Amino acid sequence: MPDSSQPLRPPALRVFHRVTRPMTLTPEQVARTRREVPDPGDDLGFTPLTDADYAAMTEGLMRDHDGPLWIFAYGSLIWNPGFPVGRIRPAVAHGWHRSFCLELTSWRGSPEIPGLMMALERGGSTTGLLMEIAPGQEAEGLDALLRREMPGREHADMARWIRTRSEGEDVRALTFWAGPKGPFVTQGLPPETVAWRLAHACGHAGSGAEYLYSTVAKMDEYGLRDRNLWHLQHLVAEEVARWGEVG
Repeated sequence: MPDSSQPLRPPALRVFHRVTRPMTLTPEQVARTRREVPDPGDDLGFTPLTDADYAAMTEGLMRDHDGPLWIFAYGSLIWNPGFPVGRIRPAVAHGWHRSFCLELTSWRGSPEIPGLMMALERGGSTTGLLMEIAPGQEAEGLDALLRREMPGREHADMARWIRTRSEGEDVRALTFWAGPKGPFVTQGLPPETVAWRLAHACGHAGSGAEYLYSTVAKMDEYGLRDRNLWHLQHLVAEEVARWGEVG
């Protein structure tokens, strides 16, 4: 479900009109949002999926698709794909927009201060990357993605094929957490509330501010723009600045 704690660096990407801008949120501020939080273990309230379940899902998704297997990355997959990556292309997903609408009581949050993770909700459009699962490694790469993004039966419908537009052509791609539903989905939070939660929430895998910073920084390197995320990183920086100097 959330990003893996072991980064797998994607191959070099050609420049997409790259103009790197200084972020308001700094690595020093991000470090201040991190704290030691015990790992809650495997008892997260999900119904575990078996190896056979993942194998069946992998087979079904591959059966439904022909040609290169493209993944549409819009969040942590941009900076930590966790699967063998072939080609990378910039893309736009029309009809979807990023939203911090998934509540986390573990990983990058806790029951005391639930964190927030991004999903895709209906409406608007969003920029991202098309990442090809390396040719010849589709089954292994897809299995790794399913295990990461869908840790329980409750998440088994969170993979979706969508249409993206990339370099003048339509490309069918698989994405995760599009159109999420369930008790862990919270919608309509104002940016100020999202920023406060990202600044204060932390779990055993890190803080919400770290997740936001890594995503925005890598998007900026790739020349991808999302003005809402850029505004959020500024709001998180302002919130951390209110904490005053380290004593």
